Amino acid sequence: MAEPLLSLRGVSAGYAESVVLNDINLDISEGSGLAVLGRNGVGKSTLIETVMGFTRLVSGSIHWRGRDITRLKPHQRAAQGIGWIPQERCVFPTLTVEENLNVVARPGSLTAARVYEIFPRLAERRQNRGSQLSGGEQQMLAIGRTLMTNPSLLLLDEPLEGLAPIVIEELGQSIAHMSGDEGMTLVLVEQHAELALEMTREAVIIERGRIVHRAPAAELRADHDTLDRYIGLNLGE
Repeated sequence: MAEPLLSLRGVSAGYAESVVLNDINLDISEGSGLAVLGRNGVGKSTLIETVMGFTRLVSGSIHWRGRDITRLKPHQRAAQGIGWIPQERCVFPTLTVEENLNVVARPGSLTAARVYEIFPRLAERRQNRGSQLSGGEQQMLAIGRTLMTNPSLLLLDEPLEGLAPIVIEELGQSIAHMSGDEGMTLVLVEQHAELALEMTREAVIIERGRIVHRAPAAELRADHDTLDRYIGLNLGE
């Protein structure tokens, strides 16, 4: 059996004196797409912030390609190939789209030209400054900029939040393309559970800081009782 790309063992973590995650055990295989679902405040964002090293680790360990990275700083984890797109888009407002992409570029197959293929709208806006883009375009740029670091794993924290429905559809298709056709490993935290399950192959549900359910995304999409119980999403109506 292939070694997991990322492995969390008995991870409990939080902020200051607050413990948010409790005894998380999770393996993520290379090329997989994982949706992290749950109600607000259950620890979804804390999970990926813990993977990046932004939280206080209370117990447990994190391994990357079999190597213990528990004590590595966030920038060291990024250098290992872990890309993170936070809820705040954080594009450089005075730089053009092209400059935003190239300023972080690392060698690899994901070039600016490839990013423009994934997000055609960015190609149309390549000479526009970050401050001149719409919210949806800024989100595309934030994802594209992280892709320019050529990560092996992409962590997305609610990338569809606050966007118009037409932009959600467009961005969702691009994320699904990266997970499916591109074979990039994704961990997607998302409130839009139905869309998240369409964009990924596997899913976990977090409740009170613990993983309470794991299943293939297609199977969970059809499991209306579980979605209703843990997320309040009633697809049976």
